[in-house]
Amino acid sequence: MKITFLGGTSHGIPVIACPCEVCASLDEKDKRSRSAIMLEVDGQTIVVDTGPDFRTQMLREHVKHLDAVVFTHEHKDHTAGLDDIRAFNFFQSQAIDMYATQRVQENIRKGFDYIFSDTKYPGIPEINFKTIENKPFTVGPTAFTPIEVMHHKLPVFGYRIGDFVYITDANYIAEKEREKIKGAKVLVLNALRIGKHISHFSLEEALEMAAILDIETTYFTHISHQLGKHAEVSPTLPQGVHLAYDGLKLEM
Repeated sequence: MKITFLGGTSHGIPVIACPCEVCASLDEKDKRSRSAIMLEVDGQTIVVDTGPDFRTQMLREHVKHLDAVVFTHEHKDHTAGLDDIRAFNFFQSQAIDMYATQRVQENIRKGFDYIFSDTKYPGIPEINFKTIENKPFTVGPTAFTPIEVMHHKLPVFGYRIGDFVYITDANYIAEKEREKIKGAKVLVLNALRIGKHISHFSLEEALEMAAILDIETTYFTHISHQLGKHAEVSPTLPQGVHLAYDGLKLEM
């Protein structure tokens, strides 16, 4: 399985509007687009979340084919790029399967109502919703185990795929959900910033959770500019803990 980090930030503020050191950095690892990953496994290409930077991410990674999208939750920084699925519809001549809870589907139907109109405008995105719950499901031959975490008061799904675990937008993981993570080899976890936040793990909290889960290798994602520069933060992290960055690729 090949895993590509398409993006790893919570806020895609353009440099012209943000004078912070991260935006002004010349380090490519500080050029953070909205959080998403791509899985290439068993001949399939699966994307987890379609944020506002989805089109740019697909172009950057030269993605020619897309089999499915799996959503973590409905917030716009994870769904707003959905419209650009239409390019894959055109070239593949088929609808794209989208795996989401009923709640997430309802939110997408409201936000992209034109997709679901009785009168179909030519060229609109074509999707097939696949309803998921907090129990294992498959995307083709690829098995996903949802891990329900809390994003303040909103339940959000992380996923375990084989020995890889991806969790974003969380500030609480219940004990029974942590059990699903045991034995994994790679954990991806959100670490928004240095200071405490109402709905995300801070860096300190993410480090504490990584220590509790005791996974061999951990990557932090969904990083805001308030965390600081990649080159300055990385050396402060414990052994086996890393900052993810756009374009990072793992083979498992």
